[in-house]
Amino acid sequence: MFSYCSDPATLEGIKWLSCYLTTGKHMSFYTSFGTVLLLLAITAPTAMAVGFGGAMAARARFAPLSWLGKGYIAIVRGVPDIAFFMFFVIALDQGIEWLLHKVKCPDWDEPIRQGSDFVVCDIAKMPLGSSPQWMHETYGFSLAVITFAIVFGAFAANVLYGAMRAVPHGQIETAEAYGMTHRQTFWRILVPQMWVYALPGLSNLWMVLIKATPLLFLLGVEDIVYWARELGGSKTAKFTAYPHEDWRMWYFLALLIFYLAFTKVSEVVLEKLMKRLSHGQATLGGEAQRKAS
Repeated sequence: MFSYCSDPATLEGIKWLSCYLTTGKHMSFYTSFGTVLLLLAITAPTAMAVGFGGAMAARARFAPLSWLGKGYIAIVRGVPDIAFFMFFVIALDQGIEWLLHKVKCPDWDEPIRQGSDFVVCDIAKMPLGSSPQWMHETYGFSLAVITFAIVFGAFAANVLYGAMRAVPHGQIETAEAYGMTHRQTFWRILVPQMWVYALPGLSNLWMVLIKATPLLFLLGVEDIVYWARELGGSKTAKFTAYPHEDWRMWYFLALLIFYLAFTKVSEVVLEKLMKRLSHGQATLGGEAQRKAS
């Protein structure tokens, strides 16, 4: 921060704005954009892995495993995202604390459920009250990643399951005729060809995932929505050196521009990826490329 920011009351115009936009809270606001990008970078491949496992389970020849995969897809897709986020995070958090409580406090003789309160011994709380702030934030972020991965993994599983079924059955029969095992057919024939059928659905899922990142605010993570509301609200001189009126419209306008720009970049990248995957495939995109060449 510039030295002339030491007395905001004497500043005017651009100098006042430059000092205001470089306060510690604004630095946290800028950092929260990185938090959103980090969430997407971790959650997207994790959800894909969960979804791939769910799709494999759904098409398994072992009936109980198939029921498990299809049940996971149906249940998670059938529950509103916000309800699942609120329920699962609380249940997971309390489940972890309950297990730690049983291990670390075996002599505890009071009920854990006391009315609407969930009470465990202090050393079983996650994280500990004496833990530094970064541990609290990391713990909340980890819960968010797990929740996002389970929710969007179910949608990814449904897309991948449909894509696997869309691969022409003649390809599978030809592979089997050449003596390939079921495992070889799956990994060498089915999986490489399914992506061209899965990408349109996965592209839509990626866009939905981007739009769902504001749910971090509901999970206790100080994301861009939290800071936009916190910084944009009206501030009086009694509580801050930079008083201003209600500026939330401008902060949320910045978020609007960020999300629109990010989705536009995603559309360009996904379109190029789709062209690459369609090359040589017996699909509309592949036929269009052959005619154009």
